[in-house]
Amino acid sequence: MPKLPVVSGKEVIKVLSKMEFIHIRTTGSHAILNKITDKEKITIPVPLHQELAKGTLKSIMRQADMSLEDLLNLL
Repeated sequence: MPKLPVVSGKEVIKVLSKMEFIHIRTTGSHAILNKITDKEKITIPVPLHQELAKGTLKSIMRQADMSLEDLLNLL
């Protein structure tokens, strides 16, 4: 199983945009992205850091219902 890549906040925003998330606003050092589905509205804050912590990246992936393979394919 491949390890989590080292990515920046901007790279994560690009990946989430490909998954139909919309950048709503930037507040301080966090970008807020939304996606409205039939069942729910998903809001994900993404820190605009040069390098995201592994736990932060895992949390974003869990909220977006994204697997490691999905992340690697969309980078």
